[in-house]
Amino acid sequence: MSLKERIINNIIRVEGGYVNDPSDSGGETNFGITIAVARSYGYTGLMSDMPREVAFDIYSAKYWDAVKADNILLMSEHIAEEVVDTSVNMGPNRAAKFLQRALNTLNNRGALYPDIIVDGLIGWGTLDALDKYLTVRDVDVLVKMLNCLQGSFYVVLSERREKDEKYIYGWFKNRVV
Repeated sequence: MSLKERIINNIIRVEGGYVNDPSDSGGETNFGITIAVARSYGYTGLMSDMPREVAFDIYSAKYWDAVKADNILLMSEHIAEEVVDTSVNMGPNRAAKFLQRALNTLNNRGALYPDIIVDGLIGWGTLDALDKYLTVRDVDVLVKMLNCLQGSFYVVLSERREKDEKYIYGWFKNRVV
């Protein structure tokens, strides 16, 4: 099994199977894939019948590829895993912005590498900054910072939408690690 398969399969394991919780903003889901995402990908069947392979393909196309995880994986499995997981749970744009913000604040005021634009799109500038970061700084510190940004967003979300308090414990248990 490739590292990509292991990472995506672990996300599917954590997300679980079919759920139709009326208080969940995502609505009907299977393997963590919302009905809206499944439909945008072209899946037209019942969500409860969606094959696991379709979920894997959606994760690959909509969340893995969107954050250039193949490129990140060449530099760090741990960072790729964190960015993809955040991409799945919060969207690729927010995952990319978290990475960009973290890299900018960890560059020692531009002494290690120049600041990058925080635009939510991982391109060569972000990848180059990540590569330079990893030559002089610790992977674990960056992952901790990414988890802090993710956790902070969950708290804000739950404060803003009380119904999300139902999910925050699980988000921290399974996502902020």
